[in-house]
Amino acid sequence: MNADDFRSFYEYHFSENRSLWDRYIEPLSQEQFTQASSYSYGSVRNQIVHVMSVDNAWFSDLRGHQNAPELNPPDTNDRALVRAFGDAVEARMRDYLAGISDDMLSSKPLQGEDANLIMWQVLLHVANHATDHRAQILRLLNDLGVKTGPQDYVFYLYDHP
Repeated sequence: MNADDFRSFYEYHFSENRSLWDRYIEPLSQEQFTQASSYSYGSVRNQIVHVMSVDNAWFSDLRGHQNAPELNPPDTNDRALVRAFGDAVEARMRDYLAGISDDMLSSKPLQGEDANLIMWQVLLHVANHATDHRAQILRLLNDLGVKTGPQDYVFYLYDHP
């Protein structure tokens, strides 16, 4: 994979995050949005904030920023605030991705316990992590009676040749 391939793959990531929000999360009642669950990170709200926060943390580390802005799910019942946070995270991710080059993909840009991770590994991990949690959110939505659809990468490719 090269830098353009990663940028393209992240278009899928961003598209699926926005689709999940627009199609399924936005129409939920506040009670459904915050309904406790023993599954994974809990409520739909907690799950989506977790995805946004992990994206934010990894890309902050890639940019060399130690203290990424965070959201605390139990204190965040305002969906507009959650969406604004997610949009800001996406914008910072897009900005970073716009500046990567092919040769950077083989670098080791992180420090500490992640110092041996190669950039392409980090980029794949972040997108894969979000796919896992989107699937968990789809399961929670199904439990709430919401009919959901697939999030397969290949279906995104069919729609975005």
